[in-house]
Amino acid sequence: MAVSLRVVTEALRELTVPAGEGTSGRGSEGSGAEVTAVSQASCEDVLLQTLSRKLAAHHEKLRQDPVRLALGKLRSSMLAQLAWPMSSDDVVWSFVAELLVLLLCLKQTMIDVLAQFTPPKPNPKSPECAPPLSPDTLSILQQKTVQSTLQFVVTLGICSHLLPGVGIPLGCRSEFAATVEKLVGDSMPASGTWRLLNVTQVLLSIAEHPSLESLVFTRHLGDLMASLCQLSYSSTKDQRKASPGHIATQKGLTEEEQRACQESLRKMLDQVYQPNVIKELLILQGGAKVVRVRGGSAQAMLKAPAWLRRVCGQFLSQALMKPHGVQAVVRGIVEGAGAGPAGGECAEAAAADWRKCDTVARILASCPQQCLCVGDYYRHVCPQVLELLHIRDALTARQFQRVATTTLLSMVREQPELATEHLLGPLLAPLVTCLRTRGMGEESGKVDVVLLGELELTRCVEDVYKVCVVGNDPVPRLMESVQMVIPAVFNLHCFTKQGVSHLRSTCLEIILWFLQKSEKQIALVMLKRLAGLLPMDILLQPLYRFTAGSEGGVRLVAKEQESDDDEALYGKVCWEQWRAECLADVLSSLQESSIAGDFFIECLKGLASFAGENDCSPAPGCTGAVPDLEQQQLITVQLVAVMCERIGHSVFSNTVQVIEFIMATLKRSCTSLVHRTEEVVEAQTLSMGMGLVAAMLGGAVQLTASDFVALRPMLPLLEQLSALHPDPVVQELASDLRITIATRGAFSSETVSKAAHTTMGKKTQRVSRSTGGGRAEEAGAGTRDGEVPSPGRPGNPECRNNSTSDFQDILQAAFDPEESTRAAALRTLTHMIQQRNPDAQSNQEKVLTVFLENLNHEDSFVYLSAIQGLSVLSDVYPARILPQLLNEYQVSSQEAEKTRSVETRMKIGEVLMRSTRALGEMASHYRDQLIHVYLMGTKDVDSCVRASSLSNLGELCTWLDFALGPVIHEVTACLSAIVKTEREAEVRRAAVHVVTLLLRGLCEKALQVLADVLLELYRLLKFAVRTDVDQLVQLHAQLALEELDCVVRSILFPEEKLEKKITVLP
Repeated sequence: MAVSLRVVTEALRELTVPAGEGTSGRGSEGSGAEVTAVSQASCEDVLLQTLSRKLAAHHEKLRQDPVRLALGKLRSSMLAQLAWPMSSDDVVWSFVAELLVLLLCLKQTMIDVLAQFTPPKPNPKSPECAPPLSPDTLSILQQKTVQSTLQFVVTLGICSHLLPGVGIPLGCRSEFAATVEKLVGDSMPASGTWRLLNVTQVLLSIAEHPSLESLVFTRHLGDLMASLCQLSYSSTKDQRKASPGHIATQKGLTEEEQRACQESLRKMLDQVYQPNVIKELLILQGGAKVVRVRGGSAQAMLKAPAWLRRVCGQFLSQALMKPHGVQAVVRGIVEGAGAGPAGGECAEAAAADWRKCDTVARILASCPQQCLCVGDYYRHVCPQVLELLHIRDALTARQFQRVATTTLLSMVREQPELATEHLLGPLLAPLVTCLRTRGMGEESGKVDVVLLGELELTRCVEDVYKVCVVGNDPVPRLMESVQMVIPAVFNLHCFTKQGVSHLRSTCLEIILWFLQKSEKQIALVMLKRLAGLLPMDILLQPLYRFTAGSEGGVRLVAKEQESDDDEALYGKVCWEQWRAECLADVLSSLQESSIAGDFFIECLKGLASFAGENDCSPAPGCTGAVPDLEQQQLITVQLVAVMCERIGHSVFSNTVQVIEFIMATLKRSCTSLVHRTEEVVEAQTLSMGMGLVAAMLGGAVQLTASDFVALRPMLPLLEQLSALHPDPVVQELASDLRITIATRGAFSSETVSKAAHTTMGKKTQRVSRSTGGGRAEEAGAGTRDGEVPSPGRPGNPECRNNSTSDFQDILQAAFDPEESTRAAALRTLTHMIQQRNPDAQSNQEKVLTVFLENLNHEDSFVYLSAIQGLSVLSDVYPARILPQLLNEYQVSSQEAEKTRSVETRMKIGEVLMRSTRALGEMASHYRDQLIHVYLMGTKDVDSCVRASSLSNLGELCTWLDFALGPVIHEVTACLSAIVKTEREAEVRRAAVHVVTLLLRGLCEKALQVLADVLLELYRLLKFAVRTDVDQLVQLHAQLALEELDCVVRSILFPEEKLEKKITVLP
């Protein structure tokens, strides 16, 4: 009769579970609870009595219980196969031997029931049903019973026979284990090694069954490894050095038995999950330390013996050199800190434990002693280190990337040559492909061949970002390698800025990191090469181009050579201009450092060197490429212009850079004077530069001793200007500035002071030189050039005083022929209106006239300033200004200037739209006036005015809400007539867009306000979608229908709000 699994597990349960317990947790802990119930003096005796009593009861049941007869026969057959006898006077060993025999019976029973099992055929009518469980599957209770049995076997049969320092001592595990240690520690038999071998072999035999393998190796892998290491590698001499409790007459194993144990150990290490193997090997190799047991007391662990440390080191080295061995080592050390399958809750805490990650990195970076060649170690390990950068698991990615980054940087620092070959080379290989090399493959001649895929290039850029930016350790060899591929990264950054790509910010961070971590001269040289001012050692590959990938990345493909020289030249010029703009964006991100200012000064110095060299220009009729000198000059001018536009005055971060900027300006002017090529722009820059020097010397900044040292190279330039410049005023100012710099501010003439006042645009008060050194205090602003400051209140600042004369000057400046002066005056008037200036309040009509007149100006800077001023004026004084603007908008100008009239009226329409937006809900107060003018504008003869009126009507409807009710029929009739009868498509578009703005502004209130006309509007939109020939009109109508759909859905299906209502009963 076959034995069932239930019978075997019940027998194990009776042996391992304390009497009186209905359920079983962990068998040893239950026994521990039973033992600790008695006094400590008799714990060992009670344990022996309990084991003896359970063995007797078990043997009695095997003889008398008919259910256990089949188990007894199976037990007898298992005993016949054993190579060691069961009978012994030692109760503990008899108990362990009985448990081992029952575990073998359990394994054989599971094999038998699985062999007799015939799986049923799947039912085609219910394919979703799960297949039946295998008959050798253990229940949860049965698994707990087996786990308790294994814990008894390991505690009594393995741990008690290990040498001191091998494995974790019993006293450091639990109170029950400490009791077992006291019980068996003083009575170790001479056959301890033989018993340890038998227990280990039986457990390994049990682990061969798949259902029992996880139960054995999950909790007892370390003890089995300790047992096999002791059986395989400890000598008889090591066993004789055991503690006094071990009998010195123990017999060792034969060489054949040791080889068998070694083979079993290697097989088990290859079979088990490698991170667990690494973890247990490190525990076995660990040194002496203090641990706390469950009772709270501290106990010291003995240091592992030398032979065990050597063996564990060999196994660790072998595991590291295996495929994916680096990842196994990292997981084995790091997963215990919270990463991995069982540590999700504390993954963030583990990521913050950088010390552990750095420790792992140091282990990986150092070549083990067992490895004979460092090159072989790097060749096996480095590819695996790079693979750690590609871990995508959210729980372990941060730790693995930190380990990989630290390891890579350590290897580059310790072995630069090997790290360059095995780490940096493969890391940067995709970016190197983008550069021009000597040997080009055959695929370079084929068009649209993908040389680098999207995933490969994305992974390369992300890896460089992790190593450089995240690692943030500028190792010299790393900087040299990255410097080679920075042109490719910048080229990729320029391409990503033309569209949408997730690589844009990554490339920018890499470039910024390199420029910030490099030396100043290297950074400036790299910027010049990126700008095209210096030749590159490794040029960008001209036969390759970047294309957008399908997942937001970038691909590298071979491009077709341009057959048309003009198109090629045009494309090159456009690309160079775009690169200059991208470079200016990069420099704008470096404003915290001085690199941007230094590069700007270098460009200015380059312009100064180009001055007077115009004779190098090609002769008339000469064809061919643009000469290098002229091309560099064009690039430099373009860079200076783009940097001035993008960065502005913030490009300079310190006073020394401003001084160098002035010196470059003065040098260029001197060169122009020598070659007699001075132009208006150069004269203006000279005036600006000398004004800046005067302002600095006049107190705009606090100059230090180092600043005066930086000013001394300016003396020869000022002397040359005073001698060569044709203007006597410039000569005098240059001479006085030279004297002031030479005396370090001890002497300063009135000319320098006046120039400082003019440059700063502020009044300054001269203070006494005897008090400390030629400093001028800032005073009130807004004075005219040459105005003498008042003598009262010396040294104290005065607020700006907009007197009547100043206001009149501003009004006059609003009609100045110079566009910049006129625009500045208009913006000043706008600011005065916002500040409720008394002069502006009393001259509203004049201000209105000034703004209206400037609307006719052709320059956009001027008329946009006028539009802004009119909108602010109508917002501050709507009652007086808004009706006048409506009149100007409604009544056209003279017929002779019809074209100008249309443009002016459209600009006034823009003013009215801004005014309506600024009024907000107050626009309902002026509803009738505004709607009347807008509806009249829809009948204008010019289509642009009609479209402008409809646009203003839509903006007004957005703010009217319920005030729209009385006029909604007029508005609807107007829109319907325009959509159905208007010939101009742009006017129909504006009419349909009014409906969209109307629905968008009313939202949920649309059904109430538009109740009478909603059906008509719906039919109008449907009519536009179906019949209008203009696609944009159809698009606007479809958008309006979607707005209507959203409004209706929000009303029919309101959003549920989880709230509680409390009702107070009377």
